Amino acid sequence: MTGPSWRLLRLLLLVSLVIGAVMAKRERKDKVKVDDDLTGSDDADTVVASRGDDEFDIIYESPTPIGDYHFAEHFDDVEAAKKRWIMSKAQKEEQDNVFKYEGQWDFEFPLNRMFPTDKALILKSKAKLHAISAKLDKPFDFTDKPLIVQYEVNFQNGMDCGGAYIKLISNSKNMGLPTFNDKTPYTIMFGPDKCGSDMKIHFIFRHKNPINGTFSEKHSKRPSNRVEESYGDKKPHLYRLKLTPDNKFEVFVDDRLINSGSLLDDMEPKVNPPMEIEDPNQVKPADWDEREKIPDPTAEKPEDWDEDAPMKIPDPNANPPSGWLIEEPEMVPDPTAIQPQDWDDSMDGSWEAPLITNPKCATAPGCGSWSPPQIDNPEFKGKWKPPMISNPNYKGKWIPAKIPNPDYFEDKEPFKMTSIGAVGLELWTMTDQVLFDNFIISNDQSVVDDWTSKTWELKRRVLEKDNEGVFRRTLNYTNAHPWLWAVYVLVIALPIVLIFTFCCGSSQDKKSETYKKNDELSPDDDDAAVAGASTSVPTSAKSKESSGARQRGHQVSKDDLEDSVPSRSTKKQPEPEPEPQVDDDETETETDSEEVEEERPPTPEPEPEPIITKRRGKGRPRKE
Repeated sequence: MTGPSWRLLRLLLLVSLVIGAVMAKRERKDKVKVDDDLTGSDDADTVVASRGDDEFDIIYESPTPIGDYHFAEHFDDVEAAKKRWIMSKAQKEEQDNVFKYEGQWDFEFPLNRMFPTDKALILKSKAKLHAISAKLDKPFDFTDKPLIVQYEVNFQNGMDCGGAYIKLISNSKNMGLPTFNDKTPYTIMFGPDKCGSDMKIHFIFRHKNPINGTFSEKHSKRPSNRVEESYGDKKPHLYRLKLTPDNKFEVFVDDRLINSGSLLDDMEPKVNPPMEIEDPNQVKPADWDEREKIPDPTAEKPEDWDEDAPMKIPDPNANPPSGWLIEEPEMVPDPTAIQPQDWDDSMDGSWEAPLITNPKCATAPGCGSWSPPQIDNPEFKGKWKPPMISNPNYKGKWIPAKIPNPDYFEDKEPFKMTSIGAVGLELWTMTDQVLFDNFIISNDQSVVDDWTSKTWELKRRVLEKDNEGVFRRTLNYTNAHPWLWAVYVLVIALPIVLIFTFCCGSSQDKKSETYKKNDELSPDDDDAAVAGASTSVPTSAKSKESSGARQRGHQVSKDDLEDSVPSRSTKKQPEPEPEPQVDDDETETETDSEEVEEERPPTPEPEPEPIITKRRGKGRPRKE
């Protein structure tokens, strides 16, 4: 590459780098950073933070629900959360035992901190009862709008045995949140639960009997999809329950539908009892025979049936293996053993040498008593039983008569449950560090979707970004900042094109310069050059040799021409008429040389010439 071209390339590269640096600096200035004073202020909803200083990080802002909602909590404002959430001081009675709800809760950062201001509610204790609750901003009444409940759970230390479900506490004038316990009335229970290999996503609602006013729990069927991953991957997961006025329910985990059905048909036990039931007062008659088959009363045991014959007997045809030492014991006293000197027969008893394996048995198939192998007894028949025959008195399985169900009712709208006034967590777990975050209760799907995009969706993007390679992360960031494509063109594409252009152009120039060097003959070599050009040697050979000489960068001498043209005759050739000088560029190719040869008239055979010895040094050739 020539000097000016290289300087131009370096200038373009420098300009590209400067442009990229300026644009990146502008981007960093546009980014809102975390302010230390703001982080500790009460106005946490306005705090904007990025995850670290990396240019590729995702911006997190404490969310604010937009639209109609009944409850929303992100826990970023710790002081407000402490005022809102009430830790229970109740006791739980089980048989003769009384347990206190003394498990610890705290509002703090996750173990795997993604954003500087994102805090959560965390269960801190193992093997203890935990209870905490918060009142809704406004009660939820089951009328003509759907119920959507959503929150995040992260089993930061995995989960061995315990739950992370929530209870939507039934609304009343005095819900008793300071004494919230397992007996507190609730309307819905929803969320994950695991113990050992039994993993569930609960959805339970308490249905009120319209006749007697009693409540009974209705459980949804088990999820059709696998849910094991959320209990052990130590990542935040999103749980959502949606109930609609048409008595349908849907359960989502991480925006993936895992369970759905009807409140009327897919709950156990069913909401509506059967119209008829079995008469509880009816008793099966004493002569009712339910046996379909009975032993044949007329059958008798055969006289040759031996019930005492064994199943197995020794093989009467078996013999001991050849060389079996029947009279030799398997173990013998050790002949090298010596009685200890301090052995006292009166206190320790009679001394006996320890037993060792009989050395005679080492080369024999066996020693001692030999027993033949057991074989099936051909006489064995077992205990005799009479054959079974059809029962002539069989009447079938007795079923009580059906009567109208006195407790029957038909509730066609089980969606209209008891209104909800609070949300609570009443849990027992063997694993600590269970994280809860970003609760939202609303009747509008768009409100929940907007909340999700500001909370869990950002965490999902962070996790995906952490799993991406450098190329994918760079591509995603570039798509978010399209001006970077111009920088890439300047910094990468343009220099590559320039380097390719200059390199290829430089090689072509060198090649042209090689072909265009002055190949004119010196005055002393004019005769030889003319003689060589007038011979009938194939033009291609002359062209190749002269071209090779020119490519080596030195002038073609008379000796070179004569050596390259073999003489076909010893006769002296008359000097031809001088031909007009041909430009070197026109005689470069083989085609041009052939055209000149065809136009030249035939010449007589040349006369013998003196032998010319080629000299490697400077000067003219020496004639001999």
